[in-house]
Amino acid sequence: MRVDRITSADGAPIAVHTTGTGPAVVVLHGGIVAQQRYHGLAEALEHRFTVHLYHRRGLPDSAPLDGTETVATDLADLSAVLKHTGARSILGHGSGGFLALRAALSLPLYRVAVYDPILSVPGHDLLDPFEQALHAGDQARALTLLNRATHPGGPAAKLPFGLALRLNRMRLRRPANRALADLLPTAAAELRRIHEHDSRPGEYAAITAEVLLAAGARSPEYFAESCRALAEAIPHGQAIIIPASAHDAPAVAHDEFVRPLSRFLAGSPVNA
Repeated sequence: MRVDRITSADGAPIAVHTTGTGPAVVVLHGGIVAQQRYHGLAEALEHRFTVHLYHRRGLPDSAPLDGTETVATDLADLSAVLKHTGARSILGHGSGGFLALRAALSLPLYRVAVYDPILSVPGHDLLDPFEQALHAGDQARALTLLNRATHPGGPAAKLPFGLALRLNRMRLRRPANRALADLLPTAAAELRRIHEHDSRPGEYAAITAEVLLAAGARSPEYFAESCRALAEAIPHGQAIIIPASAHDAPAVAHDEFVRPLSRFLAGSPVNA
């Protein structure tokens, strides 16, 4: 991929990774998901689109977190990327889906696709114990709390908490998983911003862009519920359920996932 170094309005550095040819699309990554995990998706789209990826603050190749970040900070960074690339279409995953919908309220966008967007903090009273675990340096506890809240029906959530915690302690001892632990503070910051903007779907009724609200058939059910509610509120919103897709589908980038998103971003009927 080509890498361009640009700056946001406050001078913060942004590394924009680009591949492909055709109309420009900016991909907004999920929480604690590095942009490299979307390279397969970019390869699946690159013959039809010019795909741009970048990290939000706190991740490698981006400005470090300093505790003052707000949604306005994220929107300013995205605005700089849109200006640099000329893109008017975006694709957001998870917390990136939240940012994509907030962007659609104020930035000049034509098409907005989101997959499993996180519009409220999942789990009961997750944020405080999650942040307390991070402040105490207990990354395994923080990861256990996050996994159980975001995937309440998943295998890890069905284990006794102590057993799940021990498994995550073992998991994070492996060098390949240390990067995941290092990204947990960015998840805390993003979840705090989402919590501060937790709102009803009707708040997004002012969006004028075409919006595709996609959820995975194998993702937690609350994603599909959010997408259906948003589709009713957004004038040009359309909700779909993508078969055989879990929350990590953008990283897997199988054909059944890529096909409807590619059609939407190209301006074609999704179910054609």
